[in-house]
Amino acid sequence: MHDYLNNSERTIIITGSSAGIGNHMVKFFLEKNYKIVSCARSEQPNDLKDANHIYVQGDATMYSLHDEMVKKCTNIFSAPSSYINNVGMSEWKPISEISEDFLNTMLDVNLKSSFWGCKAALNSSNLKSILNISSLAGKRGSANNSVYCAAKFGINGLTQSLAKELGPNGIRVNALCPVLIETPGLLKALKSPKSPAKDSGPDIFLENFESSNVALSSLPTAEELCDVVQYFISENSSAITGQCVNVDCGVFPQ
Repeated sequence: MHDYLNNSERTIIITGSSAGIGNHMVKFFLEKNYKIVSCARSEQPNDLKDANHIYVQGDATMYSLHDEMVKKCTNIFSAPSSYINNVGMSEWKPISEISEDFLNTMLDVNLKSSFWGCKAALNSSNLKSILNISSLAGKRGSANNSVYCAAKFGINGLTQSLAKELGPNGIRVNALCPVLIETPGLLKALKSPKSPAKDSGPDIFLENFESSNVALSSLPTAEELCDVVQYFISENSSAITGQCVNVDCGVFPQ
């Protein structure tokens, strides 16, 4: 894979980095000598402390946090070339039990945070790409998952719209739609009595899901997703924009 030669194009922003996929992403890109600004609500984990990483603690559903990250990145490293919107949360709940607070929280975290990230990214004078981490739930609905699916469908619509809007400025906007990736957050969500794992538990559910739904026999890992992320923020994908690409090992062929 072609790698950037210009150090100013090795500077990226990643939201939602304290755990799960975002945590993997920060480590992945640090190993490849990128300079990174990331954020999460919790305090910075010890495993993300690095001279090439600036961690900002705050609420990604607020535009001000995204604006702060772009400014810090520009002032300390250089204007970011890529902005990766990764903040998200999953929770299953039937529509009959959805409250206004639950609806607002799920939409804020899963959609609004990415919207503000896309807007703030435009403050970078070096922006080449925006990558939104969506979900296979943004392609098809599932029971007890209406709010999460609605938010992820929204991410895909946001991606397609901004690809048309920002393309004339040379900015590519894409989304990745992973299927279930085993992280602490997913395993916690699957323990809910409203989740599809309610009768078997997370481990058995994931094993059964792999055997009956996955073409390649195993679900994608966070590391495999990071490889795809690198491709989409690199010049190797210079002809690709407005796409919402499944990372699902063949669960939902299209």
